[in-house]
Amino acid sequence: MLTNKKICFVGAGSMAEAVLAGILNQRIVKPGAISITNRSDRFRLDELVYNFGVVADADQKEKYIREADILILAMKPNDVESAIAEIKALTHSDQLIISVIAGITTTFISKQFGHHAPIVRAMPNTSATIGQSATGLCQGATATSEHLATASRIFEAIGMVVTVEEAQLDAVTGVSGSGPAYIYYIAEAILAGAMEAGLDQEMARELTLQTIIGAAQMLHETGETPTALREKVTSPNGTTQAGLDTLRSHKVDEAIVSCILKAKERSIELGTELTRSKA
Repeated sequence: MLTNKKICFVGAGSMAEAVLAGILNQRIVKPGAISITNRSDRFRLDELVYNFGVVADADQKEKYIREADILILAMKPNDVESAIAEIKALTHSDQLIISVIAGITTTFISKQFGHHAPIVRAMPNTSATIGQSATGLCQGATATSEHLATASRIFEAIGMVVTVEEAQLDAVTGVSGSGPAYIYYIAEAILAGAMEAGLDQEMARELTLQTIIGAAQMLHETGETPTALREKVTSPNGTTQAGLDTLRSHKVDEAIVSCILKAKERSIELGTELTRSKA
């Protein structure tokens, strides 16, 4: 499906690097078939060439975009309008355009390009770097099941993929797109608590990481609900109960729900802000 396909990343930030690393780790595309462009940061392009062996000559940007079979849009949401304006004359309707830009709809992107190239919107996360992303995909109006399958092949190389309606992708962003940061935040708190309880930093880190990994594996392998697993390890008046009571007193569960809903809301806002600016 991807044999002899040329992929061009437009944008060279952390998400582009995560997806790039995952694709190359799975060897579904050769490094020489992948090009990367950005506005003006040649140092960043040189860094990616050195680390991954991809093609990123700033002077060949127009050639890369024009010859690409697949364009992956990975710029910041606030830059999408000006970035597409800069490159749209180099693109054509036979290219598959994949967007990993939070909050920006396929309809908006299509209007910016001004032609009917198929567009697939994706929301991976930075765990793509190690092949453990959770990615949501949706297809735009002119994208076919074949285009969606091509996009799925790319993102399956960096983790698991779910296909959703576009209206659901903002929720996916709030859960799995931003989700790794929530887990890191919780890990920070557990580490801090472990050290305040008397453990040294190295031991606190090892115990924290293995606890998170083990709990995730339990959820994955047993198929049991989080509630069932929590109840199994919570003895009345025991240590776990004391800790959970403290979390409840601080309404941590409500905070996490609000966190996800707020991230979803912000994803929606990113798109509507651009729409308003065009009105």
